[in-house]
Amino acid sequence: MQLRRLFIQTDATPNIHSLKFRPGVAVAPTSSTHEFMTARAAMTSPLAKRIFRIEGVKGVLLGPDFITVTKEEDAEWQLMKPDLYASIMDHYSSGQPVLSEDGKGLPADTLITEEDSEVVAMIKEMLDTRIRPTIQDDGGDVEFMGFENGVVKLKLKGACRTCDSSVVTLKNGIENMLMHYVPEVTAVEQAFDEMEAISNDEFKKLEASLKAEEPSSGSATEVTK
Repeated sequence: MQLRRLFIQTDATPNIHSLKFRPGVAVAPTSSTHEFMTARAAMTSPLAKRIFRIEGVKGVLLGPDFITVTKEEDAEWQLMKPDLYASIMDHYSSGQPVLSEDGKGLPADTLITEEDSEVVAMIKEMLDTRIRPTIQDDGGDVEFMGFENGVVKLKLKGACRTCDSSVVTLKNGIENMLMHYVPEVTAVEQAFDEMEAISNDEFKKLEASLKAEEPSSGSATEVTK
């Protein structure tokens, strides 16, 4: 089958733990992205499920024409790449869909509804037309989580989720653009899933306890003669 001869291009992302794979064919059936952070969640995508079988895979983001894979910190790309290439080619050779019927019906976060105010509609339009394409170029995506009291809540996905420059992306990129075009926006904040929020809280507690246990730099050791 000709699809066995896919030329898969690999692009680096701002996140050293994420790589962007371009198979040269359509990936997600719509212009939106679909992110899977566990093998269980990937059950709605034959492609993502196949990728999660590879040891070291932490997350998969399916975009219109790309696949972003995020690995565990201690995993090595050199060992994972051959299996990732093979899994992607095997999927397209199998004739299976990228998303099952259950996965295709996911609601679009930026779909403008009758309940949306004029400001929210403008924010969603900006995300779709100006912000999302740029973020997807880096192998990531953003999800609109809400707008309240001038603050836009966004969830970073894919390569942008754990990227060291995620705060810079939010503040210097997305926030500045939204505040420029939508005066009602006063700030942009990152939103987290429940499990991510718990993990962040636990990490902060551990960090605080470790700092508390550090000996004071001014302390001296008494020497007995």
